[in-house]
Amino acid sequence: MIPKPIATGIVFSSIVFATASTQAQVGVDVSKITCDQFVHDKIPIPSSASFSFSAVGSKEAQPMLSRWLITAWLGGYYNAKRNNRIVDLDTFEDKVNKVTNYCYDEKNWKVPVMKAIEQVLGGRK
Repeated sequence: MIPKPIATGIVFSSIVFATASTQAQVGVDVSKITCDQFVHDKIPIPSSASFSFSAVGSKEAQPMLSRWLITAWLGGYYNAKRNNRIVDLDTFEDKVNKVTNYCYDEKNWKVPVMKAIEQVLGGRK
């Protein structure tokens, strides 16, 4: 007979590994997101995505959430490049608006968002 703690550990680990093996790995190459995709909420999320934004509520709000998630990721990326560990919440919205306004201009729709950030904010988030 297997002692109770060991049996519990075996059951728990088998559940964890079974769940992990059934989840698809989903990734979005942020460097390929264009301004058009960014401002018109067309960020390509693979259909195999095993997550949902159901906590957001309406289906209309879900693309906007993915835009904000991408923006937060990009902010972290550029802050890490500068070795900056401070999130300046006072200027975050202003910077997002500057990039969004740049991207809304039809002549910039094919520009990758990462290049737009560098263009508008000089590589700063």
